[in-house]
Formats: sequence, structure tokens, C-alpha cells
Amino acid sequence: MTPIILDCDPGHDDAIAIMLAAGDPAVDLLAITTVAGNQTLDKTTLNALRVCTLAGIHDVPVAAGCPRPLTQPLQVAEDVHGESGLDGPRFGEPTVRVSGEHAVDLVHRILQEHPEPVTLVPTGPLTNIALLLTRYPENAPRIREIVLMGGSTERGNVSPYAEFNIFVDPEAAAIVFGSGVQVTMCGLNVTHQALVTPDVVARLEALGGAIGPVCVELMTFFASAYRKVFGFEAPPLHDPVAVARVIDPSLVECVDAHVAIEVVGRFTRGATVVDLGGVPNAKVAVGLDVPRFWDRLVAALANVAAPDLDLESS
Repeated sequence: MTPIILDCDPGHDDAIAIMLAAGDPAVDLLAITTVAGNQTLDKTTLNALRVCTLAGIHDVPVAAGCPRPLTQPLQVAEDVHGESGLDGPRFGEPTVRVSGEHAVDLVHRILQEHPEPVTLVPTGPLTNIALLLTRYPENAPRIREIVLMGGSTERGNVSPYAEFNIFVDPEAAAIVFGSGVQVTMCGLNVTHQALVTPDVVARLEALGGAIGPVCVELMTFFASAYRKVFGFEAPPLHDPVAVARVIDPSLVECVDAHVAIEVVGRFTRGATVVDLGGVPNAKVAVGLDVPRFWDRLVAALANVAAPDLDLESS
């Protein structure tokens, strides 16, 4: 098993990524850390606790991290994820509690104590990871790889060239890509291949129990938002693609490239500038094995032990 720490900002796709990481036997989920992004930190942390409660994830610490980007005000994605950051189902009170440690300190401690290097999987803005690398530079050799969801080799989704996670905190992204740690970028060019079609929704519904109906409600809201905001007929499930790359690298085809982060451009701030001919500092995802991706994800969700909860459809 590959030991991982999932750093996220739940978020509908982050919620599925949490359950994928908990349910697939190829990875050992050591911790879940949260960051401000899709919503404010208090909301993303509450959402992580809600998902862990739903999925019966009681033995993985959850820690809250940075409440804002390194240098600029926070911009959230309420138009996509709703006021709560996880609109759709109505969740009862979570039984999983948040750790008293700051996320960065928790990750630092795990990296120091774990017997082997750990893979970090950030699926939100990279603020926590950048702070970790600057506050605790001695951690770098203890990080096997950083496999992130963010960026794009093509167009953005916040501006013409900037993807949301990088756009929210490009200074943090520049630190991560310039750190010398192995980075794999799973961007929009690949995650837009992971579309939640009606067939996928039917497979989620067939899971039954507590997981199936909640996944369907999450994806129904997500689909409605993507239709309204972006004109997609089926929403792309971004964040689980990064987890899938760690679970089975053959699911996500990557190439070596140099990735630079635009931090000052008036029209391009937050862009990931991918140079296939430059000196590589990252692996960049270019393809997804879509059928096998969905098979692996649905199987992992089926593995998650879900207790019966007090959930009401909204």
C-alpha cells in the first residue's frame, strides 16, 4: 500500500476523492487535511467531517489548515459547490471530530514519524503544502511525491488560462512546483474526461446503503451547477483523478514537462504554463483510462463501510 495524506477543500469531487482514498486497498490513508478553497475553511473542514462520518472513516485524523491564500483574499466557488460547499444532501451532525493540530503540523509530524516516504495528494489550493515546504524544508526527502489536482495544459475554468485551485493561490503553487519534490499535475485537460454520465450515476445509485443515495444527490447538485455555470451536460469529477493516479499509475498517462506558474499576469494570473521541451520539474497528466477509472472508483465506494445515518434529501 502507498501511504498518502489527502489535502482537500470539500467540495463535491473532494468528497468522492475522500471515499476513494479510504476504500481502495492500494493506498493507506494516513490523514485528511483541509484548506480554504471551494468554501471557507470552517465549511470545508465540516464537510470533511461529514464525509468521514458518512463513510465510517473514524480512524483517520482530520486537521484544519490555512484559512486563506498566502498573499491575497480568498475566492470561493459557491456558484459550483453551493453555500455549504457540499450542497445537495442534508447531513446530520458529524460524529468524527477535528484534530487540535494545525494541518501543516500534523503532516510534518506524520512525515517525520512514518517509516517510509509519504505521498501528498492535494485536491484544493496548495496553501497548506507550500507552507509545509517553507516552514519544514527538512520534510522534502520524506515526501515520495506530490500528486495534485490543479492546472491545465489547455484552457482554465476561472479565467481563460487559470484553473480554480491554482488561481486561488498561485504563489503557493509556484512554491510547490519549484520545490524540487516530484510533482504530478492532474489538470482539467484530463479531469474533463471523467464525466459523471447517467450510466455512472446509475452505478452510484446501485451502491445502496447510505453511500449510494448521498453520492447521487451530490452528483445531481454538481451536474446542475456545471450545466448552469459551464454548459456541461455531465459534470467532470476532478479530484478523484489525482487519487486514482496514486492508486494505479497506469490509469492516468503522464509526460515529463516543465510547469511554471503565472503569478503577475493581468489576464493570465494562475495559469500553468506547460513546456514540453523545457527541463522537466513535473509529470503532467495527458490521458485517462476512463472505463477502468470508473470501475476502480465504484469498487472503492462499495468497499467503504457506511453506517445508517439520519440523512434527508434536500
